Amino acid sequence: MKVEMNLDNDSNNLVQAPTNGNSEKLSPSTLSSLLGSKDRYYLLCSTAAAAETDQQVKISDLEGKVIGIYFSANWYPPCRNFNRVLIGVYEQLKSNGSNFEIVFVSSDEDLDAFNNYRENMPWLSIPFSDLETKKALNRKYDVESIPCLVILQPDNTKDDDTYYDGVELIYRYGVDAFPFTKEKLDELRREEKRKHDSQTVTNLLTNPERDYLLDQTITRKVPVDSLKGKTVGLYLSAQWCMPCVEFTPKLISIYQKIKQALQEKGGGEDFEIVFVSNDRDQSSFESYFGTMPWLALPFRDPTARTLAKYFDVQWIPCLIIIGPDGKTVTKQGRNLINLYQENAYPFTDAKVESLEKELEEAAKSLPRSEYHAGHRHLLTLVSEGSGGGPFICCDCEEQGSGWAYQCLECGYEVHPRCIRAVTPQSSIEDRIQLDFSRQLRDVSHERFSADMATSPIPARNQANEASSKFPYKKKKERIVRQVFCF
Repeated sequence: MKVEMNLDNDSNNLVQAPTNGNSEKLSPSTLSSLLGSKDRYYLLCSTAAAAETDQQVKISDLEGKVIGIYFSANWYPPCRNFNRVLIGVYEQLKSNGSNFEIVFVSSDEDLDAFNNYRENMPWLSIPFSDLETKKALNRKYDVESIPCLVILQPDNTKDDDTYYDGVELIYRYGVDAFPFTKEKLDELRREEKRKHDSQTVTNLLTNPERDYLLDQTITRKVPVDSLKGKTVGLYLSAQWCMPCVEFTPKLISIYQKIKQALQEKGGGEDFEIVFVSNDRDQSSFESYFGTMPWLALPFRDPTARTLAKYFDVQWIPCLIIIGPDGKTVTKQGRNLINLYQENAYPFTDAKVESLEKELEEAAKSLPRSEYHAGHRHLLTLVSEGSGGGPFICCDCEEQGSGWAYQCLECGYEVHPRCIRAVTPQSSIEDRIQLDFSRQLRDVSHERFSADMATSPIPARNQANEASSKFPYKKKKERIVRQVFCF
């Protein structure tokens, strides 16, 4: 089973699970065959409820309810992080009298892990020992990633209403997604579109209690309205996040270069960045923000959570670009900074298209193949149309797109600008030294991952999917995973 979050890249498209043939009404007999076995007609109730009532709940008691089948595991941090979010939504729905129930399908390694994970779950569970039912559910709903929440309607007679990616819906809409019908989700999408159509920098960054931002002193208040007419970057980041800490110095350098170029150009055009913190405490926020030359939302301001939800932010660091008219230019500001540095400004489609054409022209004069310091195989110049595509540079560890030098034997890839041409023999010697450096670096990254596993804050994780054919790609994929919490 894959464990990466498998989310649709298009925020306007909801991921629909396969219907596996004709849809079916969830009658008591259907529920029993789906969630039970020939020897079991019940589900385990929550640990808390078991102390007061019977430990078992009849499957037939779920008739007429909206059901979420929840595939998860205690050993995987993104599952534990989503679990906390789901508990909050579930308890709020239950307190409102909503006709909703969740059934946990465990992927835990042993009974103790299952019991420990289930201790805080307020919903029902399939017994850990019932392997056949768990396998059948995984096959039926084609579960390839966890956490996964499959939503079943009580009258499942329409193909359009069959199953939705509940994890994405919960992160995106919270309790507002209930009852998870097509009509409700269409309504939410229309409301999202209305908000985006009327979006301004003022309504993005203010709330009824606050109309200002903080400058570097943290005490001086800067009116949000002062950003009107400027290109604004919303920088979602945190000091505890290693990829954030690594990206921030680069962003500072690019920010200063853009500001200087605009000042020299004249004409009143300006660029500003607003730090949206996901730090764990005030001191961490102040320490991290103290390194930045731009503005910030106050620590723990509710607008931070609203922005993350509004822009469907799935990982940090994330740089969202707002144009002078207050409308969203791109959510891929970080990628564009990595690809084009200060030349990415003002981050518009027209600018990116112009930069891509420049790269195409520059590629015409590049050598078709090179030996690169730090890699023993010959690297071949490829483009998106000839075996290339989005990648993580194995030299600078930043995103790449379009042209790359790629090892056709193992998938190792570097930006053309990162190539350090060498003879084959010196490439091998450099490779030995680089392998040792990477071993040291990977140890620190694994320690970072272990720290994230103990984080008390709800988090979500998404890795850029890499082909299992290329070991170097998979290694770089692990390094650039980012955890996002709000």
